[in-house]
Amino acid sequence: MSDPLRPRASLRTAVVWEVLKDALDRQVKATGRDALDVLDTGGGTGNFAVPVARLGHRVTVVDPSPNALFALERRAAEAGVADRVRGVQGDILGLFDVVERGGYDAALCHGVLEYVDDPAAGVRNAVDALRPAGALSLLAAGLGGAVLARALAGHFTEAKQALSDPAGRWGDGDPMPRRYTADQLTELVSAAGAEVGAVHGVRVFADLVPGVLVDTEPGAMEALLKLETAAAELPAFHSVATQLHVLGTKHA
Repeated sequence: MSDPLRPRASLRTAVVWEVLKDALDRQVKATGRDALDVLDTGGGTGNFAVPVARLGHRVTVVDPSPNALFALERRAAEAGVADRVRGVQGDILGLFDVVERGGYDAALCHGVLEYVDDPAAGVRNAVDALRPAGALSLLAAGLGGAVLARALAGHFTEAKQALSDPAGRWGDGDPMPRRYTADQLTELVSAAGAEVGAVHGVRVFADLVPGVLVDTEPGAMEALLKLETAAAELPAFHSVATQLHVLGTKHA
């Protein structure tokens, strides 16, 4: 995933970025502080951390990959926000071995729950890292989008397998360890002690539209972005989105 501020990449990240930015703006108003403390679990090379730091916030990225953290450091320096981005090696299940409990105004958990052994514990840790009324941004792979993609590719048996598999996988060759429905994600957030504020479908159409059409048709990218944004909040499209984004608020 690329920097959400770059136009081509925004097809994949625009919905999440706008929701996240609005949530951070609300936190600024609620706390009365211009600079928030933001935790990005599994933040890797800083796809969201660097843009968040550009807004003036302090971001701590926790990631198990030393190479990703090295790239994060370089990326933050190039963006002129090295003083506001800190990388720490670790993972969400051992989160409080490396960061403070209850020390953050917002926590990002993007592309993490697909890979952890205990998703419920992961979400609990993300929420426990928040101060009261802190914001949680949760992004995970959606089951419906994978089923639709396999079916449209003519892999009907694999599509059916994904529907019935407890982890939402279409077979042994599936590179994604786990997928979720919107209900599963909102239940995880509620059980962790946060109130679900909004659910958005991400990449409802972007992964299905031929790239050549988007790149060559005048105005196609902008029109597709507007379509993605319009469909994101509609529950009817959550079931076919490639990813699902849940915004939560820790109970005060």
